Amino acid sequence: MDNYEAIQALHKSLPPFAPYVPASLLPSIALILLASTFALTFYFSTLPKDTFPLRETAVASLASVLGGFGVVALFCSVGVNV
Repeated sequence: MDNYEAIQALHKSLPPFAPYVPASLLPSIALILLASTFALTFYFSTLPKDTFPLRETAVASLASVLGGFGVVALFCSVGVNV
């Protein structure tokens, strides 16, 4: 029981969690990232098909990464902390 009380005292002495990004900025970040994803997806769908699809792969990968972070920011802005 001694170990539990020491851990409980340590827990009470620690500062509360403070996120790096303020929660009030999350809706704006989500909007910017998801709008960028939409724009890049539209650009990707209008690219001419190349024999070596390096540009297509880069645009699709960037859109995928922005979409992933945008969805996480959107979830966190509505209270689903992931």
